[in-house]
Amino acid sequence: MPGTDSHPQDSVYSSSVSDPETFWATQAQHVHWHRKPTKALSVSTKTLSKSGATHAHWDWYPDGEISTTYNCVDRHVKSGNGEKVAIVWDSPVTGLKERYTYKELLGEVETLAGVLREEGVRRGDVVLIYMPMIPAALFAMLAIARLGAIHAIVFGGFSPTSLAQRIEAARPKAIMTASCGIEGAKGPQDYKVLIEEAIGKSQFKPNKTIVWQRDQLRWDPVLKEHGQRNWQRLVKSAKNRGLKADCVPVGSGEALYVIYTSGTTGLPKGVVRSAGGHAVGLNFSIKYLFGVHGPGDVMFTASDIGWVVGHSYIVYAPLLAGATTVLFEGKPVGTPDASTFWRIVEEYRVSTMFTAPTALRAIRRDDGDNDLFENKYGARGGLKSLRALFLAGERSEPSIVQMYQKLLAKHCAPGAMVIDNWWSSESGSPISGIALSASNSSEGPKPLAIRPGSAGKAMPGFDVRVVDDEGNEVERGSMGNIVMAMPLAPTAFTTLWEDEERFYKGYLKRFDGRWLDTGDAGMIDDEGYISIMARSDDIINVAAHRFSTGAIEQAITSHPDIAEAAVVGIPDALKGHLPFAFVTLSSAHEQHPRPAVPSSRLVSQVQGLVKQQIGSIASLGGMVQGKGMIPKTRSGKTLRRVLRELVENATHGELDKQVQVPTTIEDADAVEVAREKIKEYFEEKGHVHKATEARARAKL
Repeated sequence: MPGTDSHPQDSVYSSSVSDPETFWATQAQHVHWHRKPTKALSVSTKTLSKSGATHAHWDWYPDGEISTTYNCVDRHVKSGNGEKVAIVWDSPVTGLKERYTYKELLGEVETLAGVLREEGVRRGDVVLIYMPMIPAALFAMLAIARLGAIHAIVFGGFSPTSLAQRIEAARPKAIMTASCGIEGAKGPQDYKVLIEEAIGKSQFKPNKTIVWQRDQLRWDPVLKEHGQRNWQRLVKSAKNRGLKADCVPVGSGEALYVIYTSGTTGLPKGVVRSAGGHAVGLNFSIKYLFGVHGPGDVMFTASDIGWVVGHSYIVYAPLLAGATTVLFEGKPVGTPDASTFWRIVEEYRVSTMFTAPTALRAIRRDDGDNDLFENKYGARGGLKSLRALFLAGERSEPSIVQMYQKLLAKHCAPGAMVIDNWWSSESGSPISGIALSASNSSEGPKPLAIRPGSAGKAMPGFDVRVVDDEGNEVERGSMGNIVMAMPLAPTAFTTLWEDEERFYKGYLKRFDGRWLDTGDAGMIDDEGYISIMARSDDIINVAAHRFSTGAIEQAITSHPDIAEAAVVGIPDALKGHLPFAFVTLSSAHEQHPRPAVPSSRLVSQVQGLVKQQIGSIASLGGMVQGKGMIPKTRSGKTLRRVLRELVENATHGELDKQVQVPTTIEDADAVEVAREKIKEYFEEKGHVHKATEARARAKL
């Protein structure tokens, strides 16, 4: 237990893991219950029907009843904050902007809920949402929850095959969609073709498809015999008739939503979010961690509602707090340039911003000298409202944290911080971070210091440990598997949608139910700071030394000319594997055209950084440079597995061999760009794998 002189964040955390029931019972008092729970936590043992395996199971607020929509909308109107702005929509790709007060939001949501009820949606039904970043998507989420139904959001633009998989898994009563999405400067993407092909592929056929018509590209014709409905016409009719729907409370353990996470391979997993724990946990986290307390605070989360970040911190958490959320339809660069995020901050006086490291890397690539940040907005004081820049989605390298920390210190609110935090679809809210509001007093201690490269300390309710492959805890400072003791905090999942066996096999079986496996690898230092270094399968074994891709990437990106790096293992006859790096140079230092093979000077400098920060044993076995060659998922995660497969194929002389590319990839062209760069590199370097040589000799 922390001593009396410990920081409040340490004390709060200690109380949450030593007595979780008391801690979360207190937090439950800050949301509205239609039936208050008599206890906060129920722990039991679950036996699986197929395998017979048993594992610990827990429920938060098991006998409580709650309405998430009531907590996000109605209660703020009833408390006198109906005229406060709830949603700001900013769409540089269409040139449109809109604002909705809480009172206006209530009107839209209760009417749409009435429409859905007339279309046959009831408590416990699933409704699939396939939408762009427009206000109607948020109305849909809240209207579905208002009826006690369950939403399953699929990222707008996902392929028909991926969408069909999720339709079959969720079996939705209806699909809510739009006529098109707009991806950056690419123009409208026709959703009609995608939706109709997905329904055609799926063995399960939803009864209704409700279409929001966008002016940029309309869905014509809307075919009633196919169950298609014109969203705006339904709402107009409902308003003319005064049709509304009241909130339908659900049991705390009932599902609010299902979000599908597929990783890089396999069928999608449906992570289930329980209504009661979600509301309590998010209401706590938005205030405690993010420092967003209510009216007057503006949160800009630059993500998409298709991801868990969008669910939690574009929609539910800011609205639970009664704050203003910015809904942004655009990209960090190209809409129109690398300053679009900073325009949003200035125009709406954003107090807390949340984005992914990959977005900042893109901005750094296009504005390497930070001219737009400093001279276009910072110099005129346009960023003074910003108190914190939160990062999550993938590991934030120290160089980018340090760069933006200097910028925030110079141009933003006093004490403004860059805060890396770590979490997942499964956790529902950050597992670690630096809490802005750990002290309840404005005169209290400042937040904990950040440590670039670390994702902060464990958040309340998440008992984070590091273990070896046998499940034994390792010494502080040693790298291993990141796991958590149970129960998890209330925002976290307790099962997968209709698949308890997969939940056990995927998360509990590896360590015999002692720990929940996160699939991440990293370490915890002596003071409790957590560093997430890589996914467990991204560890490179070099001559019996285990190195994380994240640590090596961290060393590489400390070079001032390198905007981004991805490291994978390349087979080596002597050491097993060696690190192989893909690097993107910042535009400020980029020369065109540039070959795949970096200059000997750059290679030497990078090798020096790796040797200095990691050790000579981790020296790179190769480095290729280029632009647009690091494939990512739509949520910003680097697809190192794809790069690793390309490199391994090249070492065997099979570079033209097809690789398995997940449907979640942002830009499939990046794979072919990487393939060509590797080919150019290997041809120039004359790389031939020992196994290839051996096969050639055998043929002779």
